[in-house]
Amino acid sequence: MFSIFPLNRTFILTVAGLAVLAGLIAFTEHKQNHRQCEGIDIRMDEVDGHRFLNRNDVLRTLTNDGADPLLGDDYATMDLKRLENRLKQNGLIKSCQLYRDLKGILIADIKQQRPLARLVPDGTEDKSAFAGYYLTEEGQWFPLSMNYTARVVLISGPYFSERKSLTTEKNQAFLNLLKQIEADPFWKAQVAQVMVDKNREVTLIPQVGDCLIEIGQPVDLESKFEKIKLFYKHILPLKKGDGYRRVSVQYRNQIVCE
Repeated sequence: MFSIFPLNRTFILTVAGLAVLAGLIAFTEHKQNHRQCEGIDIRMDEVDGHRFLNRNDVLRTLTNDGADPLLGDDYATMDLKRLENRLKQNGLIKSCQLYRDLKGILIADIKQQRPLARLVPDGTEDKSAFAGYYLTEEGQWFPLSMNYTARVVLISGPYFSERKSLTTEKNQAFLNLLKQIEADPFWKAQVAQVMVDKNREVTLIPQVGDCLIEIGQPVDLESKFEKIKLFYKHILPLKKGDGYRRVSVQYRNQIVCE
């Protein structure tokens, strides 16, 4: 007859070990849930060196300007999702994640917005240093920062008078134009401002000189930028005096200079 005692002993030890492990996990979780917030660690990325926010900015938003200090609060009663939504109300924050470590420190991982261009006021609008908005690659607007000014191309014109979202397919071509300027060192150094009229006709203002460059609708960009390079390389050097006031490359196979 075979003895079943060794099998039963192994089974009992295994069950007992699992029970102890489960108890330790439950105890640790209970202890962690009843820990208090011992500190706040704010971690921010700096996309392309942008520093729109500092630690105090995030801390003020997170703690509701000090009305909800969080330090000393039990994690069992702390709603991290609600606090994340509070942080997202700051327009300079693109995304965030809150979690705690084993020491009771509340960690805030912050991703800042990334600007593609900056909208500047027209006409009678406020033209102070803090007037205007930044535009993201996705076509969304976010406010300026009092801490830092990003060096991006300026945009202006009646097309932006209502500051509607540019996330629609209709505006993708315009965003592609701005991305092409941002990605190319030559055009980034050359183009100071992009003006867009109510019909979405685009005019470029260069960094140097008074010549306006009309490209029309933001389509066939590769061909139009090649014609602008031809203008700078072969046509402009031949002009004496004040140069040209206007150059148009919006028509196929034509460069119109005045």
